[in-house]
Amino acid sequence: MENLAQLEALCERLYNSQDSAERAHAENTLKCFSVNTDYISQCQYILENALTPYALMLASSSLLKQVTDHSLALNLRLDIWSYIFNYLATRGPKLQPFVTASLIQLLCRVTKFGWFDDERFRDVVKESANFLSQGTSEHYAIGLKILNQLVSEMNQPNPGLPSTHHRRVACSFRDQSLFQIFQMSLTSLRHLQSDVASRLQELALSLAHKCLSFDFVGTSIDESSEEFGTVQIPSSWRPLLEDSSTLQIFFDYYSITKAPLSKEALECLVRLASVRRSLFVNDAARSKFLAHLMTGTKEILQSGQGLADHDNYHEYCRLLGRFRVNYQLSELVNVEGYSDWIRLVAEFTLKSLLSWQWASSSVYYLLGLWSRLVSSVPYLKGDAPSLLDEFVPKITESFLTSRFNSVQVGFPDDLSENPLDNVELLQDQLDCFPYLCRFQYESSGSYIINMMEPVLQSYTEKARLQTCDKNDLSIIEAKLTWVVHIIAAILKIKQCTGCSMESQEVLDAELSARVLQLINVTDSGLHSQRYGEVSKQRLDRAILTFFQHFRKSYVGDQAMHSSKLYARLSELLGLHDHLLLLNVIVGKIATNLKCYTESEQVIDHTLSLFLELASGYMTGKLLLKLDTVKFIIANHTREHFPFLEEYRCSRSRTTFYYTIGWLIFMEDSPIKFKSSMEPLLQVFVSLESTPDAVFRTDAVKYALIGLMRDLRGIAMATNSRRTYGLLFDWLYPAHMPLILKGITHWTDTPEVTTPLLKFMAEFVLNKAQRLTFDSSSPNGILLFREVSKLIVAYGTRILSLPNPADIYAFKYKGIWISLTILARGLKELGTLGWT
Repeated sequence: MENLAQLEALCERLYNSQDSAERAHAENTLKCFSVNTDYISQCQYILENALTPYALMLASSSLLKQVTDHSLALNLRLDIWSYIFNYLATRGPKLQPFVTASLIQLLCRVTKFGWFDDERFRDVVKESANFLSQGTSEHYAIGLKILNQLVSEMNQPNPGLPSTHHRRVACSFRDQSLFQIFQMSLTSLRHLQSDVASRLQELALSLAHKCLSFDFVGTSIDESSEEFGTVQIPSSWRPLLEDSSTLQIFFDYYSITKAPLSKEALECLVRLASVRRSLFVNDAARSKFLAHLMTGTKEILQSGQGLADHDNYHEYCRLLGRFRVNYQLSELVNVEGYSDWIRLVAEFTLKSLLSWQWASSSVYYLLGLWSRLVSSVPYLKGDAPSLLDEFVPKITESFLTSRFNSVQVGFPDDLSENPLDNVELLQDQLDCFPYLCRFQYESSGSYIINMMEPVLQSYTEKARLQTCDKNDLSIIEAKLTWVVHIIAAILKIKQCTGCSMESQEVLDAELSARVLQLINVTDSGLHSQRYGEVSKQRLDRAILTFFQHFRKSYVGDQAMHSSKLYARLSELLGLHDHLLLLNVIVGKIATNLKCYTESEQVIDHTLSLFLELASGYMTGKLLLKLDTVKFIIANHTREHFPFLEEYRCSRSRTTFYYTIGWLIFMEDSPIKFKSSMEPLLQVFVSLESTPDAVFRTDAVKYALIGLMRDLRGIAMATNSRRTYGLLFDWLYPAHMPLILKGITHWTDTPEVTTPLLKFMAEFVLNKAQRLTFDSSSPNGILLFREVSKLIVAYGTRILSLPNPADIYAFKYKGIWISLTILARGLKELGTLGWT
């Protein structure tokens, strides 16, 4: 007993001490209980005799680790299993909740690991049911907790269990026990419906939700994802789901409980609404189930109960969103009461759009529902009206109006606060919304133009001023940003069914013309002095997005040469073909690269668009005809493109030179290659003439970093023996000594060594068989010799340096890249000329 008292004191320090050294000492002293199997009997003694909950927690957690990490004898595991059940039955109601939870986890882990070892482990459901029939609420709670933990344990992999064995156990459990547990959850819900003990109701709802969320087919569903697809409930569950009381119990619980219980009821309904269509024996059964869902959701809309709670609101939007996934429009319109349901959903959507601050993360599901409905209209048969013509234009206009209203609030420049900077949320909304626009494109297109033109006019007028209110301009630019994003999204779906009609192409031209007019204004007058403003950067990123989608639909490789679009653009702006349009795009790219010196986001987005254009076969050829592109290829220096000098944008240089390399090598001219490399040659000459005494200056450092990033971009663009040979001959032997000098002088500076080593890793990568030299050529041996010198020079120096706090960035990363270089070199020994 004296030893037990000492142990309890140690456990108290382990779980409660604020002193880390004291906790570490306690942990080290008590480690034997979870590591040494001889201490299992000691854990049982502690459970029997300890007075403090922390000692009980130690015994339980130690046994859990023993069961998970060691292959214990079957009889021992059965003894533990039986003991824990009896322990919970006799002492469970008086235990601290965290101790109970740990013991239940131990019980379920033993059950799972022994599922195929002995039939007695499979009696876990029957044993748990005994707790539900013992009459006390404490035992009832323990029974529900065991079943909750059991379903969770069976549904998730364990470190101590191979994944294949886990799946076999999960499938066996699904077939033998899960349905029974789900029935028990429903029975409990009905039994507890009038019970004021919300804790029991919560456990019963949680159990039902866990059963419905089970990974029925072993697809390892990512529960962090909002979209989980169809729930593959087994056919044996059919009678229970076709019973209307099953669905109704969750609607009832939503109405009689408050959050978070009501949210759990909605989560169960979301799962039930996602049940696979083939579960139902015929169309009549499925229609009855759908009608029940529609009636239940309609009653919630009519009463508005619970929707003032944000979590309920969000989950209810998810529930409505499931109608678009699992049911066809033709099924919905044939349900009695459809007209009332669709009207209420439309009103709910309109209110949600007006409450954009509160409901912004939920609107995605509503827009998804409406986009799916309008996409199904062409396939709708029969006389039943869909009523979408009446409601969709209102939703479209409300969305546009709400976006304009949102900018009046004046968000801070913090990227996490402004909706235009929440890329995922913006993408979610703009993925669905264009389908609504194109459904009644003439009216929605006119509405967009009517909203945009006064704002564009105001923006044009302010360009002529000397100064202007900064906040006023930010609001105007935010409105324009929203419109440009919306137009870009509309163009993005141009290739979808029904969107390529000539009348729609004319409307595409009308909307695109407004954005192209805006481009003429953004870089003129007062606005040409505002590249440091966040609101202008957002607008320019939206314009780049517009160009990306416009190009895919109307310029180059996959695009149709649409006479209707270009005929209308010719009338409006004089742009009669895609070469002229491409010139506008490249002009904006060049302007961004010249004027943005500190916005890494805008530079990266601009270069991404430039690379897309250059790497397209047809658009790449067209680019070479443009004077602006010829200028960029010939004058890629910091004087013309100041972002090259900005260190925070130095990573963007690789993409810039990758693009330039694409364009250079497309011309297939050694003379053109050498002339285009002249700016880089000047950097080489300058660094090579720098004396060793001043080679460790910041000027040399930044020049070397930039040069290595540039060379890596050029090397990435070489995709054939011919183009690689041009770069190799240009670098070797003249400039290789500088690379070796750089690594030897700057070994202790990862800012320099990382880009240098990454360039070399790219240079020795034999993609597309580009490193295939002639059999009589010594180049392979010479290259391997240079690589060896570099690795030896870096390796001998970096290993001798002391280890700093951030050892990965300082040492490990460089060593990893060096090993990558060596591996690539060794892999291609034959290619490099070794036999």
